[in-house]
Amino acid sequence: MNLRLQYTYLEVDDHEAALAFYRDVLGLEVRRDVNTEFGRWLTVGPGDQPELGIVLTSVGVGRPPEDAQTLRSLLAKGSLAGLVFSTDGVDGVFETIRASGAEVMQEPMDQPYGVRDCAFRDPAGNMLRFSQAKS
Repeated sequence: MNLRLQYTYLEVDDHEAALAFYRDVLGLEVRRDVNTEFGRWLTVGPGDQPELGIVLTSVGVGRPPEDAQTLRSLLAKGSLAGLVFSTDGVDGVFETIRASGAEVMQEPMDQPYGVRDCAFRDPAGNMLRFSQAKS
């Protein structure tokens, strides 16, 4: 069996803020940006991973109203899914993202499991980690 990840989803509450962060701060490519009757389908991804799409989906779309409200509440707390990006320069990435005004969750530090990493929240509150393998 040969499996490859094609899409992953992050709930966002403001597509313009998400677009500015993921495109302008992180440098991801916009793959699709389509408005539908159910919400906006905004997909970004790393330039060197054209097969991977990160879908920035409207929080709660397609869910019953009470579930959508629960998701909005969890998103506001930063309690939903996150992403981990690998990089070869975590300290430089940290400085670039911090300069954008993103909320710092963890400054760069060496971890006992062999990486140096840092963490931020995106404009919607999703956790993003940036990890560099230690040599």
